[in-house]
Amino acid sequence: MSLIGGYSDLLTPLLVSWPRLPGDPSENMSRSLMLGGVAFVITLLTGGVFIDWMRRLKLGKEIRVDGPQSHYSKRGTPTMGGLLIIAVTVLFALIFDVAGRHSVLLPIAVTVFGGIIGAFDDLESLVGRSRGGMSARKKFLLLLIVAVGAALILHLPDPYGFGLRHMYVPWLGRFDIGILYLPAAVLFIAGMGHAVNLTDGIDTQCPGLLAIAFVAYGIIAYQQGQIGVVTFCFIAVGALLGFLWYNAHPAQIFMGDVGALGLGAALATCAFMTGQWLLLPLIGIVFIAEALSVSIQVFFFKRSGGKRRVFKMTPIHHHFELSGWQETQIAMRFWIIGMVGGLIGVALALS
Repeated sequence: MSLIGGYSDLLTPLLVSWPRLPGDPSENMSRSLMLGGVAFVITLLTGGVFIDWMRRLKLGKEIRVDGPQSHYSKRGTPTMGGLLIIAVTVLFALIFDVAGRHSVLLPIAVTVFGGIIGAFDDLESLVGRSRGGMSARKKFLLLLIVAVGAALILHLPDPYGFGLRHMYVPWLGRFDIGILYLPAAVLFIAGMGHAVNLTDGIDTQCPGLLAIAFVAYGIIAYQQGQIGVVTFCFIAVGALLGFLWYNAHPAQIFMGDVGALGLGAALATCAFMTGQWLLLPLIGIVFIAEALSVSIQVFFFKRSGGKRRVFKMTPIHHHFELSGWQETQIAMRFWIIGMVGGLIGVALALS
């Protein structure tokens, strides 16, 4: 692509000594899986040092006073762990992929800019410095800006973008939707970033669900021969699994908005690059359920003048907590639902 080819020309001399991805698809998948494994090891080895650094900087999370009482013991747990996930993912993707596959630059850019928005929100929700975090409306508007930029690059023709304007419908095939592609991409990218952010409320749950979804789209991209997307997806999976070592209950660190917004938006971007974005609500079914639970709660609460609630608390994982489920039960059961959604989603994409 002419639009981003210049960046590759600048980076290639610096990366000439690094191995390029081979041409055979099976070898490319092998390399992507290996990079995911290495990303896991690097995240695992650096996680302890990163947590100590967060503690020294006193970047501890403030806990919502209206949240479940069981969460009060989490007050002061380091947050912004998504910085580590993003750093490993972006660094590996740049080093091992950009010299040969320019398309990986778009999900990298979305991850970084979404992460920056999340970082500002995290900094407003720290112990001793909390201002309640960034408002949901402001956060979503900023994410919309990132989504608009990504949508334009996806839709505009070469040399300005990828020239994508279609969607795949299972069993029916590919349909050109023209200019409607733009609002769809903006809505899905910003919406998924927001939905993933809402899901990140209990230990272990969100990173695991993101890993499942990235695996699903990595498989779909591999079937299409989109090696850049495959590589990005599996590197992200490795980094997320490495982070899970420290986020397992009781969590030593939280992913924070920096990870949720950046990686959630990047997941949707990868979905649009494969053309299988209609399957995103299925592959990310738990993220959608979490977001819908908040919307339903707000709607009925306002319509009833503050007298009626559908759930005990939202996002919906808090409803189950207040219903007596343990955090580990919720996370594991939601993982199961996410895995089933991913399996069905991949099956439909390959149909």
